[in-house]
Amino acid sequence: RCSRRRQSVAIAYESGQGDGAEQGISEPQRSRWEPKDWRQQLERIREMRRNRDAPVDEMGVEKCFDSSAPPQVMRYQVLLSLMLSSQTKDQVTSAAMLRLRQHGLTVDSILQMDDVTLGQIIYPVGFWRNKVKYIKQTTAILKQKYGGDIPSTVEELVQLPGVGPKMAHLAMNIAWDSVSGIAVDTHVHRITNRLKWVKKETKYPEETRVALEDWLPRDLWREINWLLVGFGQQTCLPVNPRCNECLNQDICPAAKR
Repeated sequence: RCSRRRQSVAIAYESGQGDGAEQGISEPQRSRWEPKDWRQQLERIREMRRNRDAPVDEMGVEKCFDSSAPPQVMRYQVLLSLMLSSQTKDQVTSAAMLRLRQHGLTVDSILQMDDVTLGQIIYPVGFWRNKVKYIKQTTAILKQKYGGDIPSTVEELVQLPGVGPKMAHLAMNIAWDSVSGIAVDTHVHRITNRLKWVKKETKYPEETRVALEDWLPRDLWREINWLLVGFGQQTCLPVNPRCNECLNQDICPAAKR
């Protein structure tokens, strides 16, 4: 089990905030847009997630790597579990990671493994054939370019085959303990649109991330993915959401009352 380091996180804010005031320039107060009732909605979602008993809590990426492995190996395992998790249920990702770890999950062991074996081990994760290809390509790049470690910036991570923005932000958070942005997957995308936490409806997770980062206080960025993914797995389901069990049913714009 890996320890959760969610509580005491020092967040580095971008420099440049508040510079104007120090130089005696009075900036007109731009009233920031924020969604109606969002703090109350957030509190109630925290309450519903208090038991931490959703699939993401038991088998999410943070539970998939070997926390006793050397840091470099651990970070590689985090990245791999993120690559496997795309379009795949947590239970399936977790089982595939367990099988991989039984074969010794390191950069070198994956490079030595043939594609057929790798495919057999990770099956039935979603798009497993593509993922075999991406995993091999990415692992080779990590070996050649990063000395077997994973990059420590979002820009470099998203250039790896099979790694998208959501995975990159989660990798920064879990592997490097750094908050680089909000990780938006289908659950976060769906729920924030239902709650109207975006000014206008967004079509893609990346659009949602930009919209959320515009107003959501930065000290909540780390928590929001974990919180909403579990909420989306248990209550705010993609089809037939359980509105009658949801504490937000009276203040949710999308509630089926």
